[in-house]
Amino acid sequence: MAAERRDERVAIVGAGLAGCLLAVLLGRRGIEVTVYERRPDPRIAGAERGRSINLAISARGLAALEQVGLRDRSLKQALPMHGRMVHPLGREQNFQPYSADGRRAINSISRAQLNESLLDTAEATPGVTLRFSQRVTGVDVQAGALLFEDGGTEAADVVLAGDGAYSAVRRSLGLNEDADFLEHGYKELTVPPRDGDFALDPDALHIWPRGTSMMIALPNLDRSFTCTLFWPKSDLAALDSPEKVTAYFAEHYPDVAGLIPDLVDDYERNPVGSLVTVRCRPWTRRGDGAIVALLGDAAHAIVPFFGQGANCAFEDCIEIDRCLTETGGDWARALALYEERRKPNTDAIAEMALDNFIEMRDRVSSPVYRAKQAATHALERRLAGRYVSRYELVSFSTMPYARIPARIRRQNLALAGAASAALAGLAVLLRLALRDRR
Repeated sequence: MAAERRDERVAIVGAGLAGCLLAVLLGRRGIEVTVYERRPDPRIAGAERGRSINLAISARGLAALEQVGLRDRSLKQALPMHGRMVHPLGREQNFQPYSADGRRAINSISRAQLNESLLDTAEATPGVTLRFSQRVTGVDVQAGALLFEDGGTEAADVVLAGDGAYSAVRRSLGLNEDADFLEHGYKELTVPPRDGDFALDPDALHIWPRGTSMMIALPNLDRSFTCTLFWPKSDLAALDSPEKVTAYFAEHYPDVAGLIPDLVDDYERNPVGSLVTVRCRPWTRRGDGAIVALLGDAAHAIVPFFGQGANCAFEDCIEIDRCLTETGGDWARALALYEERRKPNTDAIAEMALDNFIEMRDRVSSPVYRAKQAATHALERRLAGRYVSRYELVSFSTMPYARIPARIRRQNLALAGAASAALAGLAVLLRLALRDRR
C-alpha cells in the first residue's frame, strides 16, 4: 500500500459543519489543510439572523462527533426530544413517541453552537488553518488553483468543497446537476421562555400540521423554542401587514400565537429561505493540477424533514477519512471510492426526506396514521430486531440509507406472508370445525 503524502496542498472550501469536521479528521492524519470561509468568523460576528433551522442530531451525527471527541460536549449543548407533539387545528395536541420503547430521542441543538464547537476543535488541531472572509468563486483544476472574488488565486492540489447547496465550486466545475426547489419556503420565529420556563413541552419536536403547510418548534437550552414555518412562498408573501400576520396566526395557530410576543417583528424581519434538493454527478473532477470533490450540501442538499442534513454530511466526512485509510492516502482513489459508496445513500435519504414532508404536514394529524404508528410500535416490541420502522433505521441506527427501503420491503413481505399463513391455518381449522359439527 502506498504511503500517504504530506506535501499535497489540501484546501477545504466552507467552514460550516462538514468542512470543520473534515478539517479535524484530516489534521489528525497529519495532513496540513487550509479552510476558506466566505463569512467573517461567526464566533465573533454572530450567526446570520433567521437562518439557523435547529439541528436534530441523531445516531449518525453522534457517531461522527465521537470520532473527534465532541459527542459528549455536543449532547451537553442539546435537548433530547423523545417524540413529536402534534398540534391539530381544533383538536387536542397529542404526543407520538419516536421509538417503540419511548426511550430513544433525537437531539435539538443550535446549528451556530455546534459550528462554534467544531471551529474551536479545528482551530486547536495541528496542521489546520482557518481563513475567514475569503470568498472562493471556483477552482481551476488544470492550473491547480483556487479562484477568489477579488481576482486572486492560491495553489491547491486537493480541494474539498463543503460550500453549501449553492456551491460556487460546483458551479465552476460545470458538473451535471439538478436543483429541485419546493414551492415552499421557510421563515423562523421564536417562542421565548414564559415565566422563566419553557412555554411548550421541551421533550418534543412540536408540529402544527396544516395540510399544505406546517410549523415546527424545537427547544433551546435557554428555554426558548425556535419555530420554523414551512409554507408556500405565496402564502408567506400574502401576510404583508402586521394586522394580517396577527389575524392569520390567531386563526391557524391559536395555541401558540399568544406565546410569541415578537411575532410581527420576527415575521417581517426574518428572511424567507428556500428548500432545495440537489442531485449532482459526478462529485469529483480531476485535472492536471488538482482534484476536486464535493461533500455535504454541495454534493447532495436535501430538505430538512427527516432531520438528516447534518447527520448525512457528517457521514460524508467519516467516509472520506475511511477511504483515505483504505487507499493509503491516494486522494484520487479515495475520492472515487467515497463517491461510489455515498451517492446511493444520499439519493435514498433525499427521497425519504421529501416523503417525510408529506407525513409531517398532513398525515401525523390523522387518527388512521396514529393507529398505524401504534401498530408499528407494537410489532417492533413483539418482533424486536426483526421488525424495525423506517424512522428507527434512519434516526437510531447507522445502517446505510440505501439499504433501508429494501429492509422495509423484506420485513413487510415477511409479515404479509406470516399473516397469509395464519389466515390459511385459521381457514383449515374452521373447515375442520364445521365438518365435525356435521
